[in-house]
Amino acid sequence: MNKQVKMGFPPVFDKHSKVLILGSFPSVKSREISFYYGHKQNRFWKTLAEIFQEELPLDTQGKKEFLLRRKIALWDMVVECEIEGSADSSVKNPKVADLSLIFSQAQIQKILLNGTLSFTLFEKYYSSCKIPYYKMPSTSPANPRFDQRIWREAFNDLR
Repeated sequence: MNKQVKMGFPPVFDKHSKVLILGSFPSVKSREISFYYGHKQNRFWKTLAEIFQEELPLDTQGKKEFLLRRKIALWDMVVECEIEGSADSSVKNPKVADLSLIFSQAQIQKILLNGTLSFTLFEKYYSSCKIPYYKMPSTSPANPRFDQRIWREAFNDLR
């Protein structure tokens, strides 16, 4: 299969954002709908809705409003790469997000890294970051070790 350069999505945040969630790179399903965590089996949106005891946002606008209402910024560590399918393991030649865009405009107090690739890239490119950051269990349906309790605990101070 031929690898093609794919582009990620712009970040979702505003000046009130306090928690930054960084994924790796959008899946094929996410790229089809042009927004984060588009695969119906991904646990991301369901987990956040349950943590905050809200209805699951169904469309892109509802998801953006949910994030901003809950002071959550969302982006991916990889903004451009070559990739086959959706697997993080197939990401090649990643262009990493310039997080100063968010750091300069929002008061981020905590960074949650959704999965191994985002965590690895963050440590490689942002090891001097003074904001506390945490490797979270990936919400991907491919992760059999997902634990919602870890996500819930990460938001204790925002609920």
